[in-house]
Amino acid sequence: MTAATPTDAASSRRSLVVSALGTLLVLVAFTAPLSTLNVTAASLGADVSGKTWILSSMSIGLAAALLSAGTIADDFGRRRTLTLGLVLMAVGSVVGVLVPDVLVFVLTRVVVGIGGAAVIASSLGIIAHTFAPGPARAAASGVWGASVGAGIAIGPLLSALLEKAHSWHDAYWVLAAASLVLAGVAERVVPESRSDTPRGLDLPGALLFAGGIATLLAGLVEGRQGWGQPVVIVVFVASAVLLASFVIVEHRSATSMLDLSLLRSPAFGAATLAAVAIGAGAIALMSYMSGFLGAALGVSALGAALLLFAWSGTSVVTALLARRIPARISGRVQLGVGLLGVAVGLAGLTGIGEGSGWPRFLPGLLFAGIATGVVNANLGKEAVASVPAGRGGMGSGANNTARYVGSAIGVTIVSVIATHPGPGSVTADLVHGWNTASVVTAVISAVGGLVVLCLHVRATKLSTNALAGPTVQVADKL
Repeated sequence: MTAATPTDAASSRRSLVVSALGTLLVLVAFTAPLSTLNVTAASLGADVSGKTWILSSMSIGLAAALLSAGTIADDFGRRRTLTLGLVLMAVGSVVGVLVPDVLVFVLTRVVVGIGGAAVIASSLGIIAHTFAPGPARAAASGVWGASVGAGIAIGPLLSALLEKAHSWHDAYWVLAAASLVLAGVAERVVPESRSDTPRGLDLPGALLFAGGIATLLAGLVEGRQGWGQPVVIVVFVASAVLLASFVIVEHRSATSMLDLSLLRSPAFGAATLAAVAIGAGAIALMSYMSGFLGAALGVSALGAALLLFAWSGTSVVTALLARRIPARISGRVQLGVGLLGVAVGLAGLTGIGEGSGWPRFLPGLLFAGIATGVVNANLGKEAVASVPAGRGGMGSGANNTARYVGSAIGVTIVSVIATHPGPGSVTADLVHGWNTASVVTAVISAVGGLVVLCLHVRATKLSTNALAGPTVQVADKL
């Protein structure tokens, strides 16, 4: 392979910057309500159920659209998909703050999630197209992983600062403006790219998958108010039917948007499981942390956002430095070990007492942040490497779908555990719930890490056998 010319190198850097900034904006949008939930809910007249929907609505849009967005990006243009996603995020953010109604706000957050899905899926597709496998792609994936952590870090902090200065609306105006500016920049500096072998839009599969995931997450959200409600049961049954129908359609379709044979691939399984584990573990517990700190320990919204920054900011630095990890340590091994490190950090967040101050959280948050950075740096790279060449958008879509489905499931588990009433005072019950949730999310992360390492061993054996196969056959003939 010839070295890239200076012009090519500059174009690659610009594409990487736009892809990373787009992903950062999506995560800013995703985490912005965490630190201002109470103020936002009060302004919109939202009850407890409304608060839950405010937090979870963007997850529904993201998870439902990510897989379809990846396929669309590969087939119809990655830059075009990125730009349209940014515009959709801007429109959703503006409408959400212009109409003072909780239902409208929740629906616009779903729209923002759909736009965010287009941005995330196409951004990893752009990186896979721009950077060849090897050190260059590993470094680019590290930058992309750092942008995930940076968005998680900036979202709550920006929202808390702007709410303190003026209004909770301001964060959404800033997000809309930044999305439109970046869309314009992307049109000017990012070369268009698409797959050499387009599969065609699998519309039935896309609709069935989106409906199945959306109803699954809606059931998880609504179920927190009571799992025996008829509407919850109906929604879960509908989700099961839609997802089963999706599998049947994909088996029979010549243009399936997800190659179901990948589910038998240990490499694809490891990347997907790691995404589920980081979502159901670290992201789920951190999503609950800001509310817990305010309700149980009296920490201000800004203080909670700063404490969350200790985890997310550390993950940014680690993701950028992860490219210095020796190449002989594979990405899958880094995913597995990273998840085990996350488990140690989350376990360090248990043992909190009613009189605990913010310094008590720092060791666990910093350790979990380092490990999360290693996971984030490798998830994108492994997601692309585990699918056929030219299908990077599909790989990133499937991987990020797994992350946000895992996050939704984890948030549900944490909220059920952490808010379960007990015999003590409200504060004592919240503290007890937090300690239990920390242990549970640590276990989820540890199990995920161990299974990823087992899948890595299996993938390595299969690869070795495949390489040795022809030699063995020749030896047998001799």
